[in-house]
Amino acid sequence: MTWHASLQLNYAPQDGRSVAHYRHDGPLRILQSLYPEGDAICHNVLVHPPGGLVGGDTLDIRIDVAQGAHGLVTTPGATRFYRSVGEPAVQSLHARLASGARLEWLPLEALAYNQCIAENKAVFELAPGAELMGWDVTALGLPAAELPFIEGSFAQHLEVPGVWLEQGRIDAADARLMDGPLGLAGRRCLATLFFVAGTPIERARREAALETVRALIEAHPLRETAGATSPHPQVLVVRVLAPLVEPALDLLKSLRAAWRRELWQLAAAPPRVWAT
Repeated sequence: MTWHASLQLNYAPQDGRSVAHYRHDGPLRILQSLYPEGDAICHNVLVHPPGGLVGGDTLDIRIDVAQGAHGLVTTPGATRFYRSVGEPAVQSLHARLASGARLEWLPLEALAYNQCIAENKAVFELAPGAELMGWDVTALGLPAAELPFIEGSFAQHLEVPGVWLEQGRIDAADARLMDGPLGLAGRRCLATLFFVAGTPIERARREAALETVRALIEAHPLRETAGATSPHPQVLVVRVLAPLVEPALDLLKSLRAAWRRELWQLAAAPPRVWAT
């Protein structure tokens, strides 16, 4: 049996509070809205009760953030892509931010089990004045449990139309990619943290943000396989390679906190579900 699920999540300001409204079809839900930082920022947890995706499953997530609203979305655990026979398992996100809107897209890792055929796509459309902070974390297999990723494929797609596009396909059978020095070099976690604006980020602000995260990267055990750059005046990116998920997420959480302080003058305020 395959699952086809969709979710439409809308954030809008209401009497000084960012309020979330959603509708769903199939096994995809948003838990109760939380306000650990006060009314201005609405925290939500996205849950998929089946616990993972197999071949033929699709998750279609759409988020709209209205002017003046700030939403934060995370997950309680990994998105698991299990073994597929023929058809891919697909997760697709399309987020649209109005002028003056903010969104934080912070799901925990996408976990590619051996023999999966998976596609993970995220597209973000930002109006002038909107800003987005998010990350994409992919774990290939379960190396700590001696369940390596040796068959299957994982396709990734990150896009801000007309501004930034990163896409690729990881084939478990491609030894040069998986283990070569110009590929993953045996590492099995890829992580990307990004900050995107609907208009060019002022140069001094952009450089200060890069300097902040570069200092933290230099002090972290993953400093040799992490780096920060600005591929476009509207985009800041940190890329990380790690042997396992945990050190990569540890670094990304600290960098996300630093960018929140530097770019938005906000405290770290990690989602409560991360502490469980």
